[in-house]
Amino acid sequence: MMINNSNGMSISLFLSNGSGIWEDNPYLNEEKWYQDFTIIKQQFTKAHIDSDLPLHSMRESHVISFILPIIDMNTFVQSGIIKVNFPSILLERALNKMTIGQNGRAYLLTKQGENVLPSDIPIPLYVIEQSLPEIINDSQQKGLIELDYNGESYFIFFQKLSVGDWILISEVTESDLFINVHDLQRNLLITSAVVFMLTIVSSFMLSSNIVSPLGNLAKAMGYIERGDFTGAKQYMSKITPSKDEVGYVLKVFDHTIAKLKNLIETEYEVNLRRKDAEYKALLLQINPHFLNNTLEIIGSLALQEKNKEVVNVSVYLGKMMRYSLNTKSSVVKLAEEVNYIRSYTDILKLRYEDSLSITIEEDPDVRSFPVIKFILQPLVENAVKYSFIQKNYAWIRIRTQKVGEQVWIVVEDKGIGMSENIITNVVNQGEQDETINVLESKGKSIGLRNVLGRLQLYYGHHFSYRIDSQMNEGTKITLCIQCKRGEIHDEGHTSG
Repeated sequence: MMINNSNGMSISLFLSNGSGIWEDNPYLNEEKWYQDFTIIKQQFTKAHIDSDLPLHSMRESHVISFILPIIDMNTFVQSGIIKVNFPSILLERALNKMTIGQNGRAYLLTKQGENVLPSDIPIPLYVIEQSLPEIINDSQQKGLIELDYNGESYFIFFQKLSVGDWILISEVTESDLFINVHDLQRNLLITSAVVFMLTIVSSFMLSSNIVSPLGNLAKAMGYIERGDFTGAKQYMSKITPSKDEVGYVLKVFDHTIAKLKNLIETEYEVNLRRKDAEYKALLLQINPHFLNNTLEIIGSLALQEKNKEVVNVSVYLGKMMRYSLNTKSSVVKLAEEVNYIRSYTDILKLRYEDSLSITIEEDPDVRSFPVIKFILQPLVENAVKYSFIQKNYAWIRIRTQKVGEQVWIVVEDKGIGMSENIITNVVNQGEQDETINVLESKGKSIGLRNVLGRLQLYYGHHFSYRIDSQMNEGTKITLCIQCKRGEIHDEGHTSG
């Protein structure tokens, strides 16, 4: 029997004693391919060199063989083998064409992890040892296994073959598999960067006459946003406008800055003058009202021929007038305001004698606190006046104290009280234009509105107040001023 064709296939025959049709092989039992056939029943052999081939050229090349046993039909005992050989180079060429990535290759392995072909396997032994049991135990005929080794991820594609129970595997690393993708990403990134830079350069070249002037305009607007019109004007003077639409906008904006600055300065000066006039009008509103009441007291005492009391009242009035006529500043120490009200209440005590009880409690910590003048006298005057409307006795308490970060000035009485409508009216008017409400106010709340209006004008949001009152029970008015207002601005005032 023999087969000869262009692919170099051939058939050889051996008896169990080593006799062959081409040459005898007394060491047949020691051949690895023969041991694989007899021991593990491997009919398809691994690549090997066989000297028992018909042509001398075949004996120097690796072949892969398919082995069939020769059975004695009388005894059913194997008496030899038939060996069909073909060059292993045929499989090598086919597998070399199967590539993954740049370095990934396909290999034929036995279940023992041995290479069927004569070439070396560059896969790390650890990867083969770890993946082979998993491949054998996998119920699927083909699949994928991923392993990590030395910081590299390996992808093992496998397919179980029916020929000789061989396993076809293809191995590739993650970096090798995606190298083309990474190259593509890198190239796209470089291309994008180049396009981006070209876009920037083109945009800059095409819009340099617009972007730069508008950027300067935005910076000048930032000065205006902060209220610095002088800074904006100075910055605009450094910009050289072009002779186009953007240049026209810059010129108009520069002119607008000048106009706005002039209008704001003019309006600010007008407001300052108006506010000063309003404050002085409020201050002047107290003096005639107070003087009229005091003269009535002096007249009443004179009619009663109480000369000593008239002298005392005159002394107290003199102190109060010196305090009132000190116009160098409208701000005094709280202790001076309290001394002023002491002189006033001493005059009232001479008039009402035992029908009037006035208590003054001072906190030493707030004696030097700066306050505006004449905030106590209207409140005390109203408290005394409306206490005697329905009662024959008036009880007044004046108290100063420091509460947290505030100074409290409290005037409390047990008079007729204030209705909810009156309190609501005072509060609502206080939330509007305090100055106009005070100047136009009529009736018994004029003193309270006067004081609240002046405090609102001077202290702004640093001032607050509270009115607690019940009809026929009394009223308590609490003025609250933030302690961080500052020091007294008047250095030339005299204490009354």
